[in-house]
Amino acid sequence: AKRHGRDTAMTDRSKYNHPLTSRYASEEMSKIWSEMTKFSTWRRLWIALATAEKEMGLDIKEKQIEQMKSKIHDIDFEYAAEQERKLRHDVMSHIHTFGKACPDAAPIIHLGATSCFITDNTECAQIKEALLEVRSKLVVFIEALRDMVMKYKDMPTLGFTHYQPAQLTTVGKRASLWLQDFLLDLKALERMIDDLPMRGVKGTTGTQASYLALFNGDHKKVKELDKKVAKLMGFKKTIPVSGQTYTRKLDFQITSVLSGIAQSANKMANDIRLLMNLRELEEPFGKNQVGSSAMAYKRNPMRSERVCSLARYVISLVANTAHTHATQWFERTLDDSANRRMVLPESFLAVDSILLIVTNVISGVVVWPHVINKRVMEALPFMATENILMACVKEGGNRQDLHEAIREHSMEAAKVMKEKGGDNDLLERIAKDSSFKAVHSTLKDIVDPKLYVGRSPQQAAEFVESEVEPVLKKYAEILGQKKEVTLKV
Repeated sequence: AKRHGRDTAMTDRSKYNHPLTSRYASEEMSKIWSEMTKFSTWRRLWIALATAEKEMGLDIKEKQIEQMKSKIHDIDFEYAAEQERKLRHDVMSHIHTFGKACPDAAPIIHLGATSCFITDNTECAQIKEALLEVRSKLVVFIEALRDMVMKYKDMPTLGFTHYQPAQLTTVGKRASLWLQDFLLDLKALERMIDDLPMRGVKGTTGTQASYLALFNGDHKKVKELDKKVAKLMGFKKTIPVSGQTYTRKLDFQITSVLSGIAQSANKMANDIRLLMNLRELEEPFGKNQVGSSAMAYKRNPMRSERVCSLARYVISLVANTAHTHATQWFERTLDDSANRRMVLPESFLAVDSILLIVTNVISGVVVWPHVINKRVMEALPFMATENILMACVKEGGNRQDLHEAIREHSMEAAKVMKEKGGDNDLLERIAKDSSFKAVHSTLKDIVDPKLYVGRSPQQAAEFVESEVEPVLKKYAEILGQKKEVTLKV
């Protein structure tokens, strides 16, 4: 079991077990950042390097390469750990471990390379796969949120500014604001995927001196080797110049993209938490789910709260990568290493978790139309007074007298609501006031909520048609392979 990376630490409850992998993140993302993926990628890089060096004329036998290929996943982790305790060097310990498994290839493993050829390029490969996984989950979520926008694009709801009642919007239009943020995140993610380079074959301090020596000063061959290794590892390009490592500015840019997704999710989840307090909508609630150990009646927004909790962590990690980049010395210092072992996988695992949760929430969101309409009708009479005023003036009423009457009725209605906790009776007062006789028969029509949402339904539909549908069409293959989201907890 240990040879395949499944030692007892995975299930040993006397040791720390990371909640991102045990509770929140998907198996797919956890696998990308697993030891098996990491160290098998090290071996794939050694194979790619040897293959390219052989093609460029170095004395490397096909038998050696085939032997390495046969041992990509057959990793003796126990032996590697013993070697690292002795050598105090993780890459050298795995060079010896690979060489032990492939004795014929041992003399040419890591030929001309430095440790960062292995570690940095592996991280580039993991980051690329992780970005693609995030993209898949983000696209699936965008489709779910699109469905919510279209389903509720016509349903009037009270809009808020400063968390105070403002004008009417629609449930779908509000959701389109969330959706727009995630579309912007997807575009940033796509740019990152397209622009992501591999470190490549750069040598100890980025000068490629060791490779130049291998190829007897042939600069063209060194450049070709860099391209060949990148192509064998699935990359279109390598970083143009480097020190020993690729610039840690890339880590900052990557975590910034992930932070953007976390920010959008946090904003949406906060809105959902507030709307749950108003009982206008609810996130899914399991049949046997417990909201509170003390208050049995409670239905807490625990999933949205979890999103906010994880998002806050992801956002904080951007400052971490900024400091790491800012404090690197010359061609490299090792004070980035221990930090990056945590910050890179945790950023991706947390965003993966966030996307699973928001997809689950939006796919199962429950909207309560009667509660929404009740709140609308509490505020709408005040909003409708200008239309009532104009209608009466058109029928010969005095604008100033009517304005004063509306003001007095509004003040009294507000007084009943605030001092007595009563309903908004403004329309009843107007219906009893002969000054407004001209609108008594049409009062209900004047206060139809749909007359006060502006272009909200059209805006939502037009946005989906012009901005969202092309994206979903582009990623139809991903959507065709989507799975139902099931949360671990």
